[in-house]
This record gives sequence, C-alpha cells and structure tokens, in this order.
Amino acid sequence: MTILAFLIPITLGMGAVGLGVFFWSLRSNQYDDLSGDAERILFDDDHPLPAASARQSNTIKETAL
Repeated sequence: MTILAFLIPITLGMGAVGLGVFFWSLRSNQYDDLSGDAERILFDDDHPLPAASARQSNTIKETAL
C-alpha cells in the first residue's frame, strides 16, 4: 500500500505535465492549419525537385554503362 503513496503523485504529476504541454501547443498555434497538411499529401507535384531529377538521371547513366 505504501507504493500507492508514490505512484499516485507521480501519475498526477505526469498528467499535469501532459496537460501543460497540450495548453502550450494551443497557445503557440500548433493546431491552426489542420487540413493543409492532410490535403497537401494528396496532390502530386507536377515538377519534381531539381536534385531529385539529377539523381535519377545519374542512376540511368550508370546503369547504361
């Protein structure tokens, strides 16, 4: 039973820290654009990044040799 004297305050402290982090994230506007990231993954870029296309062309040249 004495272990409960340690576990209950530790649990309440961890809950308070979690609640504090949640409220901090609300104040720092972490949840402003919820749909932007969710929709951004659905759209394919028409033009790949230059570094990615250069890497692909180097791979094609190496396999052709």
